[in-house]
Amino acid sequence: MSNDTMKKLFFSSLRRKQTAVRILSIILFVTVVSFVLYQGSKTIVAVNINGEQQTIVTHAKTVEELFISQDITVSEYDKVSPSLDTEITSEIEISLEQAEEIFISVDGNQSSIWTTEKLVKNILEEANIEVAEQDEISIGLDTEVGADNKIDIQKAFQLTLVDGLEERQVWSTSTTVANFLKQQGITLGELDRVEKSMEDVITPGDKVAVVRVEKVTDVVEESIDFAVEKKHDSSILKGKEQVVTQGKKGTVERTYEVVKENGKIVTKTLQSEKVISKPTTQVVAVGTKVVTATASRNNTAAGGKEFYVTATAYTPNCNGCSGITATGINIKSNPDMKLIAVDPKVIPLGSKVWVEGYGYAIAADTGGAIKGNKIDILVSSKSAAKNWGRKKVRIKVLN
Repeated sequence: MSNDTMKKLFFSSLRRKQTAVRILSIILFVTVVSFVLYQGSKTIVAVNINGEQQTIVTHAKTVEELFISQDITVSEYDKVSPSLDTEITSEIEISLEQAEEIFISVDGNQSSIWTTEKLVKNILEEANIEVAEQDEISIGLDTEVGADNKIDIQKAFQLTLVDGLEERQVWSTSTTVANFLKQQGITLGELDRVEKSMEDVITPGDKVAVVRVEKVTDVVEESIDFAVEKKHDSSILKGKEQVVTQGKKGTVERTYEVVKENGKIVTKTLQSEKVISKPTTQVVAVGTKVVTATASRNNTAAGGKEFYVTATAYTPNCNGCSGITATGINIKSNPDMKLIAVDPKVIPLGSKVWVEGYGYAIAADTGGAIKGNKIDILVSSKSAAKNWGRKKVRIKVLN
């Protein structure tokens, strides 16, 4: 190949290379210019996401397009300002507060809410959950929710607390009796007891009763009753008694263990006793003398104290009559006996008395209505008593 040919080929190749370089340069220039123009057409936007300030350069035309271009998902619970359909301008400031799921437990019943609120009270208000003053909550109402996004609420209820003799209505949440008493500041003594198991769980309307138990030693002086000894005495009318030796009570010192519940004595146990003075036995003479009366056919009597009385009659079987006289005579067995009931203050029992229209009789009985100058004569039948009636008669007390 000649030198001329070689030169032609060389310059031909060079021209082609130069042409290619020029084309590439033009393409690169156009690309750079296009990129610069493209970048120059973007808008610089200030965006605050969950409190963090960012600057984003974007071609997005609306707020929604901006978030899509940044792969940011906006839920229905999130707070966006301005709205998603707002057009992007250089002056726009965009704020996005993303909601979090908060888990709320009320007495063990779980629920959740998506919210952008941070304060516990605002979250509960948004969830339509009311918290009373007595309710227990795991975190303060004016506190921001914790990292675990959990709020635990124990609703309070009323129940009755009886502490000894004091009864009152109190508030509490569901807990054991032991914890409830601790909450109420109730301290149990060594002997005190609670009328529920300490492990029982209290419920609305419950009644927790604390019984205050006290054990004391009581030393008292008490009297000892005297014994009564009865002895028969034939000189005293039957049915009558006479104290020969007056009885006297003794004294004993007794020591008791007393258990009180709520101030009331429930047990009193004798521990020991010591006799201070012994009792004196009372001796009583019991009359055994029976007085018999003999009837006289004479209708008058000489001598003796004479006066007038009002006389009525009664029978051995009258209503309320025992059949045994005050002097021990069985008139049911002796219905025809001449006997009168008297007031012993006027006519002594055992006296022999002459009664006008009745004859000689013995004063051997008394009666509730026989007071003063009154007597009641014994007759054998109701008809005889009716015939006697009520009359004023003369009597003589002969002895």
